Amino acid sequence: MSTPAYALRDNLTMLRRNLLHARRYPSLTLNLLLSPVVLLLLFVYVFGDVMSAGMNGGTADRSQYIAYVVPGILLMTIGGIAIGTAVSVASDMTEGIIARFRTMAVSRASVLIGHVAGSVIQSLMALAVVLGVGLAIGFRPDASPLEWLAAAGLLVLVSVALIWLAVGMGLASPNAEGASNLAQPLMILPLLGSAFVPVDAMPGWFRWFAEYQPFSPAIETLRGLLMGTEIGTRNAVLTLAWCVGLTLLGYWWSKAQFNREPQR
Repeated sequence: MSTPAYALRDNLTMLRRNLLHARRYPSLTLNLLLSPVVLLLLFVYVFGDVMSAGMNGGTADRSQYIAYVVPGILLMTIGGIAIGTAVSVASDMTEGIIARFRTMAVSRASVLIGHVAGSVIQSLMALAVVLGVGLAIGFRPDASPLEWLAAAGLLVLVSVALIWLAVGMGLASPNAEGASNLAQPLMILPLLGSAFVPVDAMPGWFRWFAEYQPFSPAIETLRGLLMGTEIGTRNAVLTLAWCVGLTLLGYWWSKAQFNREPQR
């Protein structure tokens, strides 16, 4: 077998390992998936009328708010899966399996790629579940087939970017608890963006951060694609820039952490 063939075999082996691990220990994934579903139901059925009235000048329209909030919840779902990835990587580090992989005749990159690929697959499955819940409670997209394809591509790009960043967080953390704490902003940042309320409704001193942080442009782009509304060149460019930048940063950080001499 050629070197690329060996690397591909190692990548598939590590991918299978991570998928089997997720299947045998589903509690973390279920907990992370439950959070966006609960938030979706909470904001639609408890706060939906109030939030929609505030956005529509006093006219309550829960169905319109569902259309607004689902894209933000989908991005939060990816953040939750990324937290699980950070915890899983940190657990591998503390349990010694990463040290053992370093001594084995396997491609070093495959250990990281297995985590990333497995988590991206879990992310897409979780997104399907959350989208299904959204459709069940009244979310009605207005996207063409091309827009659906673009939306799927966007979700994959965001998943890859956040998960590579989460792998770096997991490798840099002393334990699973530390990894969970370090990755927590991946769930908090959507709350500080346009996931639940328009950026224009925020105070001026905070609006700049909310508008340009990684999640808001991605949420607005996804919202435009799913609802067939205007996206805006700035949102599309910012989303692509954040995805590429975070992917490169996460890959470089993960590689540097993985190749360093063990400290514990």
